[in-house]
Amino acid sequence: MNKKKATWTLAGLLVVLVLLVYVSVFGIGKTGTGAAKNIILGLDLSGGVSITYQAVDDNPSAEDMNDTKYKLQQRVDGYSTEAQVYQEGTNRINIEIPGVSDANAILEELGKPGSLEFQLEDGTVVLDGSQVDNAQAAQQQDNMGNREYVVELDLNSEGTKAFADATAANVGKQIKIVYDGEVISAPVVNEAIPGGTAIISGSFTAESAQNLASSIRIGSLSLELEEIRSTVVGAQLGEDAIRTSLIAGAIGLALVIIFMIIVYALPGVVAGLSLLIYVGLMLLSINALNLTLTLPGIAGIILTIGMAVDANVIIYARIREEIADGKAVKPAIKTGFQKALSAILDGNITTLIAAFVLNLLGTGSVKGFAQTLALGIVLSMFTALVISRLLVNALYEVGFKDEKYYGRAKEIKPIDFIGKRNMFFIISLVLILVGPVMMGINAAAGKGALNLSMDFRGGTATSVLFNEDLSIDQIDADVKPLIRDIIGDAEIQTQKVAGSNEVNIKTRVLTVDEREKVSAAIQETYDIDKKAINFETISSIVSNEMRQDAVIAVIVAALCMLVYIWFRFKDIRFAGSAVLALLHDVLVVFACYALVRISVGNTFIACMLTIVGYSINATIVIFDRIRENMKLMKKSSLADIVNASITQTLTRSIYTSVTTFITIAVLYILGVATIKEFALPLIVGVVAGGYSSVCVTGGLWYLLKTKVGAKAAAAK
Repeated sequence: MNKKKATWTLAGLLVVLVLLVYVSVFGIGKTGTGAAKNIILGLDLSGGVSITYQAVDDNPSAEDMNDTKYKLQQRVDGYSTEAQVYQEGTNRINIEIPGVSDANAILEELGKPGSLEFQLEDGTVVLDGSQVDNAQAAQQQDNMGNREYVVELDLNSEGTKAFADATAANVGKQIKIVYDGEVISAPVVNEAIPGGTAIISGSFTAESAQNLASSIRIGSLSLELEEIRSTVVGAQLGEDAIRTSLIAGAIGLALVIIFMIIVYALPGVVAGLSLLIYVGLMLLSINALNLTLTLPGIAGIILTIGMAVDANVIIYARIREEIADGKAVKPAIKTGFQKALSAILDGNITTLIAAFVLNLLGTGSVKGFAQTLALGIVLSMFTALVISRLLVNALYEVGFKDEKYYGRAKEIKPIDFIGKRNMFFIISLVLILVGPVMMGINAAAGKGALNLSMDFRGGTATSVLFNEDLSIDQIDADVKPLIRDIIGDAEIQTQKVAGSNEVNIKTRVLTVDEREKVSAAIQETYDIDKKAINFETISSIVSNEMRQDAVIAVIVAALCMLVYIWFRFKDIRFAGSAVLALLHDVLVVFACYALVRISVGNTFIACMLTIVGYSINATIVIFDRIRENMKLMKKSSLADIVNASITQTLTRSIYTSVTTFITIAVLYILGVATIKEFALPLIVGVVAGGYSSVCVTGGLWYLLKTKVGAKAAAAK
């Protein structure tokens, strides 16, 4: 790259940055709304549509209600991964979908949850809705090679056998699909279908295929439901919550950039510009991909700002090391990027694998988290490996060639981490044991092992029709404290119903006495009639099935990460120690929840998944250096190699932890209560992740290397 080309590169990147800021804030065209303003916001930030269904059967079983809730959650995930489905009373199910305001359109697309049967021409039922796992519109080539719309069915094991027998015995005949007593399709069986996947073809348009698939999906519920009400609900949180979070994000971003400039000089400026481009691309991508953004989601994006610095830190530390080894600045830049590449790719690909598995197997907020995580990983790698590289090389060519602009790594005497490994293991064991010990103490005291929120344990929904239209800020300032003083619990969620004075209030399960006190207090304070206040018991939003999906997804993700690390490092002991360190960080954060009694809700799942994504990167960087030094330090003992590797990457580990800590600490200081409950365990997770990467993972790998395997004796 010559000077002229470098000048144009800098000018071009500056224009890109300005355009990103402009489009994000102001938008383009005549709409006057930027990408940031067009992002779909969650129920907590902007509200959405609330639909209540009631089972046609007066006394549905708990099993059928749970199964129907779970299947409805999977249905509405298509609208938003932040959609919520929960039970109200014994026979009602509520669906809340954020970011939309047309209840009729949602009802039309979702379909009426009626009964579904597959019948032969004589009326014999061969299949019912409970045996259909999924139905979706698709495209395929017909016999003439043209594209046609079809409907693809996936059957469960019971349905697969029943349909295989029915189709084998009825080739050339029709099997009618009867929904709510009406024949909605009557395809002819062309051949036996034994595989559990069936294709319905015909003269479908895209719309008619979607409609048929929707009817089959909603008809496959365990219960027949009828809609009893649909409303548009307002945001759960006031503007202060959003404003303080955005201010915290801006301050955190500014502090990180200042920190990087102080530490890395010119490359720090490059990191700052890359971060700004990263944030702009993140906002545009969230908007383009129609991802739903909640308040914890905003916190998650702010957290990724700290994490996005990681790749830059690895690169710039490498450049300084090359300069310290006697290389000129230009070759040091080239070599620094080359040597940092493997650690960056391995760390991010490992996390990307986890995100892919979580998106594939998770439901609800787990799927939403995985999508945002994957997006952040891809964009952070792009800005670090492409944008930062272009900027550093361009700045060098325009005149920033002196070593003083880049710095020189200082030689640090290796620290004996391996010699102190037993002490580190004991500290980790104590930190981990805090969790089960405190859970036992809490349970014995009758407070519950963990402070489960309404998301996990359910609660009471109180509907109040006020005489005036209260604002969200008025509700936060007056109504919430009134109820909090009576029930002694700060976890209170409120929603306004659009177009009316009705407010829905969700709390923990209230006793009969507490309900009467709440009702009396509201009547007296706001001069309203008792009939305007209604109470209903609601189920947990995070169902047992969703918890099971989350656990399975995390386990499978950990196994996939283990396999990848094993493949890349050619030694399962690297993979084993990385996963053990990951488990260590999760258990330490879990102990924080038990000790401080932080509310365990949807943010708990997001927090744990964030720690999984964050912790693995630092471990991979150290393992990458151990792998490199094993080739360069063949005459040194294994302990010396590990100590040298951890010491050489110590600055990177500290700086990455500091930048991430800064962003979360600002969130904790300025954020509302919901954000604080998310930020505090993340702070613990960042500290635990930094500690385990530096003090535990190397020792674990050394222990496995010297004690496990046929080459143990030679490795000592």
